[in-house]
Amino acid sequence: MKVRPIVIAHRGASGYLPEHTLAGKALAFGMGADYLEQDVVATRDRQLIVFHDLTLEQVTDIAIRYPGRARDDGRFYCIDFDLEEIRTLTVGERRVSQGSGPRYPGRFPDGAGRFGIPTLEEELRFVVGLIRSTGRNVGIYPEIKNPAWHREEGIDIGPMVLEMLAKHGYVAPEHAAFVQCFEPPELERLRQDYGCRLRLVQLLDSHADAVSVDDLARIAGYANAIGPSINLICSGGPNSTPSSLVSDAHAQGLAVHPYTFRKDDLPAGIRDFDALLDLFLKRLAVDGLFTDFPDLAAHYVARHFPAAL
Repeated sequence: MKVRPIVIAHRGASGYLPEHTLAGKALAFGMGADYLEQDVVATRDRQLIVFHDLTLEQVTDIAIRYPGRARDDGRFYCIDFDLEEIRTLTVGERRVSQGSGPRYPGRFPDGAGRFGIPTLEEELRFVVGLIRSTGRNVGIYPEIKNPAWHREEGIDIGPMVLEMLAKHGYVAPEHAAFVQCFEPPELERLRQDYGCRLRLVQLLDSHADAVSVDDLARIAGYANAIGPSINLICSGGPNSTPSSLVSDAHAQGLAVHPYTFRKDDLPAGIRDFDALLDLFLKRLAVDGLFTDFPDLAAHYVARHFPAAL
């Protein structure tokens, strides 16, 4: 029997609404996502907020509301603002790194809605509310962002995230939660020094060196899964030879949850979104995936991986 892969809403239903907004999370929930992702960073007054970047300028109006508050590099860091100031910001679609245009022009238009930045606690309460009002369970998938950088700035964010998750009942491996991070020492520390029993996910970015079997064996010593960029698995189209990363990880007992699946940003040589899902879910048999379009992935899974009776 085919194992049903999980659909992880990448920053919410971010193909349709601005990323990491509660509206986007509600839409992803309604679209059938199995897990909702929360990137977590800290504010100056040590509050945990759900936001992808260390800096605010690419998806908010920070430069207009707080001119003159940038660091010498010209960027506005979350950790330089109190939560009360963060709450005044308006969140919109992600802009290109250099310039003011949207990264994905076909997505939600600027000015068509008012969206803010939630705290991690607010989002966890929101998820509980959705579960209670609908009767449909959904998991959470927080990422601890740049923990070493946060410590250099005076905030040890990792244990703070674990404490907040525990406060809301997420403590055991059977709970509907994964905790992800790019930094191996942080995940090892959370597992060994803080006794974290939640499922941990080692993220692997597209610029990582080839991941060896020995690397995967080390990861399996502290994590339950890997979250690789899709480019680490297959970057040459459907007829190319994928790397052995998925099968090698499975041999070490690691689940594989690659990112990011976008219908408006397909890898070279992939004709459409279903072809991308065919490659990763059928041919490579990954265990789940991060997507900006949870409705498309959820519909695909429902068609090809029917729930067991």
